[in-house]
Amino acid sequence: MPATVAQILAPCEDNPELVERIASRKVEPSITILEPNPEWPQRFEEVKERIQNALGAFILEIAHTGSTSVPGLPAKDIIDVDLTLQDVTDEASYVKPLEEAGFRFILREPAWHQHRFFVEDWPKAYHVNLHVWGSDSPEAARHRIFRDWLRKTPADLELYAKVKREAAEQTAVAGDSMMDYTQRKDNTIHEILERAFRDLGYIE
Repeated sequence: MPATVAQILAPCEDNPELVERIASRKVEPSITILEPNPEWPQRFEEVKERIQNALGAFILEIAHTGSTSVPGLPAKDIIDVDLTLQDVTDEASYVKPLEEAGFRFILREPAWHQHRFFVEDWPKAYHVNLHVWGSDSPEAARHRIFRDWLRKTPADLELYAKVKREAAEQTAVAGDSMMDYTQRKDNTIHEILERAFRDLGYIE
């Protein structure tokens, strides 16, 4: 069952202390922000096809999310993918097939909407972050709302691009981590989501 509006609007409770680490990345992605690359959509299609071949009927949805999914938006060279399954806790049905398709199982986050996280990080021109969610995940719904709002709202696309560049520069100067980079964008993301929620009629 899809996430309800109340679930989508509820505060995100992502507690790093409750994360179950399965493995580590072999290659850390760069925090460098690149100009929009017309190849990003095709890269997503190639990843999508491999996931479809690996899991077939288990899949409810495969969505291109993150900054590389928004035309005209500068981004890190990372393809973010949201994979929605009926039962994300049934790891036996999808972990091994995804690993055989080239995705490395990194994290299990039962306390954060049962999120599972895979990466494709062998050295090449770009990375893939694969987020696996259940059908009722409000986080996956928020990702789509944010993406779709930026696609149709040039002012917020420009604002987010500016904040991304500033956050990346500050993170590089401070020698901080990807998590620090993400946290530097959080307030702006929340502001943009609020405008998207208002446009959808979720809030007044």
